[in-house]
Amino acid sequence: MARSFLKETDFSLTEAKEVFDLAHRYKSIRSAGPIDVIRGEPWGLLFFKKSTRTRLSFEAGVYELGGHPLVLNASDLQLSRGETVEDTAKIMGRFLKGVIIRAYEHSVVEDFAKYSEIPVINALTDFLHPCQSYADIFTMMEHFGKGEPSLAAIKGKKFVFFGDTACNMGYSLALAGSMFGLETVLCGPEGFEPKEDLDALFKEAGIEKTFTFTSDPEAAAKGADVLYTDVWVSMGKEDEKAERLKLMSPYQVNEKLFSYAKKDAIFMHCLPAHAGEEVSEGVLKSGRSIVFDEAENRLHVQKAIISKLVRSAKK
Repeated sequence: MARSFLKETDFSLTEAKEVFDLAHRYKSIRSAGPIDVIRGEPWGLLFFKKSTRTRLSFEAGVYELGGHPLVLNASDLQLSRGETVEDTAKIMGRFLKGVIIRAYEHSVVEDFAKYSEIPVINALTDFLHPCQSYADIFTMMEHFGKGEPSLAAIKGKKFVFFGDTACNMGYSLALAGSMFGLETVLCGPEGFEPKEDLDALFKEAGIEKTFTFTSDPEAAAKGADVLYTDVWVSMGKEDEKAERLKLMSPYQVNEKLFSYAKKDAIFMHCLPAHAGEEVSEGVLKSGRSIVFDEAENRLHVQKAIISKLVRSAKK
């Protein structure tokens, strides 16, 4: 079975550092044009969910590594007419050199990795979003390393995620924060705290769970270096919107909440953002917001992830 990237801990800490170093290099040489890492190789981008940043960054990234990105909408495939994931994965394994998947159920990416026999990258599931969390870590490394990405520069930084902490971003950032030495705090309403499935993930990975949960937003923001949030209503949960907006309103990242953080604290968001809901427009558009640096870094980090998987296969 080929090596895949389905969760943060599929790379060791040493390997993750190599990914970040490679992302920095790719970012610095991008203007020189495509590089021949996967020259001529067809890579599939399979979407069960709509996308902007994920599609653009991966499609551009595969091209810039010398490959040919093939964008596939699940609704256009025989999957939508009852063909099994197993059979689809086996067929893609015969045609493609790798597949990047944005899905609802995490089992979809696991099954593709099991049956396709090619590298599979989790571009988002309802359980985890590892490409985003790696890009977030890299962005913090850049910011606190003054342009020179350094894990040492973020070690011990207080990182707070506000909102639905049992979502894919909450889980991925809890996992990445523990893996890379952040003081990670998840903050949201009671009932939206991480569940046992996250504990199981830490146990499976064999890493220490270092994040904490609180329902007190002011306490969470106190002394924070990074304030982070995500949309309160994810795709597939639109019927819960009214209830979620009411429950989450105390956890909006706004100017008042930032007053408890460090003076040089920054704001991050995986986007798209709904200004006036999870974040105030003032914070989103302020100089402390680095959301577009964060979005751009998806491209560089994902190119590095693809390269790492391809190089692992050649060893």
